[in-house]
Amino acid sequence: MRSVGISDAEISKFQDPYKWLSYFPPLAVEDLKAFGLGCDWRRSFITTDTNPYFDSFVRWQMRKLKSVGKVVKDVRYTIFSPLDGQPCADHDRASGEGVQPQEYTIIKMELVAPFPEKFKVLEGRKVFLAAATLRPETMYGQTNAWVLPDGKYGAFEINESEVFVLAHRAALNLAYQNHSRVPEKPSCLLELTGRDLIGLPLKSPLSFNEVIYALPMLSILMDKGTGVVTSVPSDAPDDYMALHDLKAKPALRDKYGVKDEWVLPFEIVPIIEVPQFGNKCAETVCLQMKIKSQNDKEKLAEAKKQTYLKGFTEGTMIVGEFAGRKVQEAKPLIRNKLLETGQAIVYSEPEKRVMSRSGDECVVALTDQWYITYGESEWRKLAEECLSNMSLYSDETRHGFEHTLSWLNQWACSRSFGLGTRIPWDEQFLVESLSDSTIYMAYYTVAHHLQNGDMYGSSESATKPQQLTDDVWDYIFCGGPFPKSTDISSSLLDRMKREFEYWYPFDLRVSGKDLIQNHLTFCIYNHTAIMAKHHWPRGFRCNGHIMLNSEKMSKSTGNFRTLRQAIEEFSADATRFSLADAGDGVDDANFVFETANAAILRLTKEIAWYEDNLAAESSMRTGPPSTYADRVFANEINIAVKTTEQNYSNYMFREALKTGFYDLQAARDEYRFSCGVGGYNRDLVWHFMEVQTRLIAPICPHYAEFIWRELLKKDGFVVNAGWPTADAPDLTLKSANKYLQDSIVLMRKLLQKQLLGSKKNKKGPPVASLIENKVTGLIYINEQFDGWKAESLSILQNKFNRDTRTFAPDSEILEALQQSSVGQSSNFKQIQKLCMPFLRFKKEEAIALGAQALDLRLPFGEIEVLKENLDLIKRQIGLEDVEILSAADADSLARAGPLGSLLNQNPPSPGNPTAIFLTQ
Repeated sequence: MRSVGISDAEISKFQDPYKWLSYFPPLAVEDLKAFGLGCDWRRSFITTDTNPYFDSFVRWQMRKLKSVGKVVKDVRYTIFSPLDGQPCADHDRASGEGVQPQEYTIIKMELVAPFPEKFKVLEGRKVFLAAATLRPETMYGQTNAWVLPDGKYGAFEINESEVFVLAHRAALNLAYQNHSRVPEKPSCLLELTGRDLIGLPLKSPLSFNEVIYALPMLSILMDKGTGVVTSVPSDAPDDYMALHDLKAKPALRDKYGVKDEWVLPFEIVPIIEVPQFGNKCAETVCLQMKIKSQNDKEKLAEAKKQTYLKGFTEGTMIVGEFAGRKVQEAKPLIRNKLLETGQAIVYSEPEKRVMSRSGDECVVALTDQWYITYGESEWRKLAEECLSNMSLYSDETRHGFEHTLSWLNQWACSRSFGLGTRIPWDEQFLVESLSDSTIYMAYYTVAHHLQNGDMYGSSESATKPQQLTDDVWDYIFCGGPFPKSTDISSSLLDRMKREFEYWYPFDLRVSGKDLIQNHLTFCIYNHTAIMAKHHWPRGFRCNGHIMLNSEKMSKSTGNFRTLRQAIEEFSADATRFSLADAGDGVDDANFVFETANAAILRLTKEIAWYEDNLAAESSMRTGPPSTYADRVFANEINIAVKTTEQNYSNYMFREALKTGFYDLQAARDEYRFSCGVGGYNRDLVWHFMEVQTRLIAPICPHYAEFIWRELLKKDGFVVNAGWPTADAPDLTLKSANKYLQDSIVLMRKLLQKQLLGSKKNKKGPPVASLIENKVTGLIYINEQFDGWKAESLSILQNKFNRDTRTFAPDSEILEALQQSSVGQSSNFKQIQKLCMPFLRFKKEEAIALGAQALDLRLPFGEIEVLKENLDLIKRQIGLEDVEILSAADADSLARAGPLGSLLNQNPPSPGNPTAIFLTQ
């Protein structure tokens, strides 16, 4: 807070949570106005009970959900903050957003009497090493338990008679799951290390070995599971290699004080038959992959992936009560039996580390609270139907929603303290922050009618919060009957209902990609539960996060800017320009200071160009565009209008900046070069200035308004001027101009090679100006493919699907080539070497551009285009004269004289002219 200029005296006031609501939102409005945000500020509102109108809306929403059975009270495992004393939903987390509880089975491995000296204090109780497993069906094959030698463990009271030995973190989780003598407080009777546990004799459920021992394993993670691991070397590659190492390496046993009798007598116990891998799949895969020791981490990870997946999906139990059954069937049956007989308990912990915003590490707690029944089968079908009809603008976003719908289940919607709305039927709880913001898009439509533009809902209004009964909300949003008992005027109710019907369904909700897994999916669910189908959401556009200069924003490193700071440093429009350029799609955007600074210079230079040309307009050509350069420039403006409109429609602002600014600038610069002595066409320049100002206005509104009113002297605002109209782009003309520009580049290279040999002319005047004699260019054109190229194109045309832009298999194309006149020629093998690269190139071109790429001629006359631009060619290359000649005309070929051999070495083809240069 100090870093943004808040005094210490003011900071102390933020101990009151309501201070945050009164202090920051008005500043946010000021900053966004400075940024140039176009917004109907009348519809702003605070989303807590500070705002009694919104509070009424959320209470109605929650009662509505409860009335249709979507809110229930249940005991479930939930990510929980011990410090806060309440569930920790995604928005309450500093890290670990989206992390869910992971459920394990704890196997109770009983310590066999007599107890070692260290454990004497526990005599009289049942002591268990508590091993967490995801594979209870494999317990038949236990040969030992694993512990981390240097790990810190404890012996914790679970109840009056049982003690669990496990990691402290796991004990804390268990304490919040009703597995501690003192609820929510682990009671540690004895501090231990992994070395204290090595060699303990254990009796483990389902194991065919009557007694097994705790042995050292160095890869155990103390922040995952309980720190105690069961060992099943028949089916777990890590177990197999660790046991193999202990058996094969006496020095390793000596290092940790492991006696031979704890290891050497124990052999692999086959328990599951796995196709291809047999009944000792871990051993089989480790041998196949040539894994040498437990330190081959990468190979072991791959081996685990293979054996676990195949074992679960295709394995068959060959031992125990459920022998003959598939592992998938037997697993829940075996687990239930272990739980029913008291040989195991259910244990849950966060999938990954979760830190609350209060700064403590979260656990999984078994809580009795209110849940929204996301994931319920019929409701999920409605959500999936809604999603299938939505515009999401990227496949990645759609996949994110589909994945979320596949796993999202009951969601804890209540919490004990914080800001928000009270659960109306159980006011000891508040609605948590991700559950009260799921349909507030509907509230935008009526907020200004209720709050008179006051975001806090505290100003005098004709409508009082207590008048907003459920019947009123139902009438406005759900097509309910007119509320008979209301004293709100019918005209106001009808205005609100009409406005809701006007705006809904909403076409677009823009939000961060991190909210796909909660807020946005909740939005879909809640709309399908509360609203009629014709009011379901139509579209979400998800963004990534923002980086500064390719690095994550961080106050600690100084790589941080607030919106206000960026505006003060770069200006609003340069900030917006750089944000638009930062990236599209759901990838993280990259705000680059250099881009913002360059935008300042570029926009300033553009203003100077406008001023210079407006001052010089009297000297410009008048009348309609008439030259080739005019037509090309006008066409580029039309293309910019159409493509930029499409890019804005798809919310691809970087692409819009490219097509509506950068590409248009390049077209303007090319027009300047192409005009020559004739100069600009005045009407076309004015048209360019008007169009570019409109196209850049969404990104740089202040700059655009200055151009529009101060320089172009237009009435009104550019933001109200509407999108510019444009003729349909002439793609043939665009192709012709690209051909012209590419040909000029090609001719320059040929002149360089012919007259200067290998000398480079990277910078400086045109090549011909370096030659003392005057130079004439003879440009030879062949406007139609012939010979083997024509035959190849004919074959490709027959093998091309115009609708799908796909070709028949290469084998078919090659067979057709062999059967053609080209294939029957005596020198086919020699021609084939030329054919194959040509076929590949034309296939790629057709897939990208369509069937026209396979035509024998270009869609424009090459000779006509070049003849119309002789002056430009001469100026660009520095030639005295230029002649455009047909390679099919014998007299034209004779003009080349002794340089005619160059035509044989580099014959012209459609799109690739050949130039010969004569000096005088």
